[in-house]
Amino acid sequence: MKKNVLLLTGIASFLLFSCKDKEEMIEVEVPSATTTEATPVNGDPKTVVANQGAFQMKGLNYGYNDLEPYMDAQTVETHYSKHHLGYCNKLNDAVKGTPLETMSIEEILNGLDLKNSALRNNAGGYYNHNIFWEIIGPKAGGKPTGKVAELINKDFGSFDAFKTQFTDAAKGLFGSGWVWLVYQNDGTLKITTTTNQDNPLMPNAEVKGYPLMNIDVWEHAYYLKYKNERPKYIENFWQLIDWSKVEYRMSLAK
Repeated sequence: MKKNVLLLTGIASFLLFSCKDKEEMIEVEVPSATTTEATPVNGDPKTVVANQGAFQMKGLNYGYNDLEPYMDAQTVETHYSKHHLGYCNKLNDAVKGTPLETMSIEEILNGLDLKNSALRNNAGGYYNHNIFWEIIGPKAGGKPTGKVAELINKDFGSFDAFKTQFTDAAKGLFGSGWVWLVYQNDGTLKITTTTNQDNPLMPNAEVKGYPLMNIDVWEHAYYLKYKNERPKYIENFWQLIDWSKVEYRMSLAK
């Protein structure tokens, strides 16, 4: 029996290594269950700095532990200081020595060459995560107010109807990607989804608009705490949305 266990373990390790080599979108291996037990994280997000380049990490307005119990500290630390930082560093590599170094991230995304996979994946990953961390926080949740609340009621009928549609979109998105609430040029709000690290600013977006909020449904966003229970992660995400930040983004929409 021992020999069989050892053999299976060896095969599993090989498959993880093999997949990691062949699948570009997997940046960080998810730790095994034996290494993810409620480990406190005491690091400071402010110490996470990108390699020298045109784009830098924007930081977090909270500590790694501050989103408990809805988002665990180890997930926040790994997500921000490994995944997000990786996108930032690779974005700097992709634009180095090109005219893109002097452009804003929004300008890069709007004029993106979709065939440039390194730029597409990493510019998207950098921008998408910036919004994700911006619009969540501790002591948040509840319902929106102001212009956002007004438009949600007008375009979806009620906040509860909007919440149901957004939640269903997040639960139903196959594979890795994002769900967005965007402000469209005609002054209306719409829910849309994108796969991988695409977003509503890119030329291929089915629904274009200015992103007001998003949810990351890549497994790295929830797997350490929720395992395969994506719906539970999505339900708890509503407790983290800082509607004042979504309202602020609304004020920036053109």
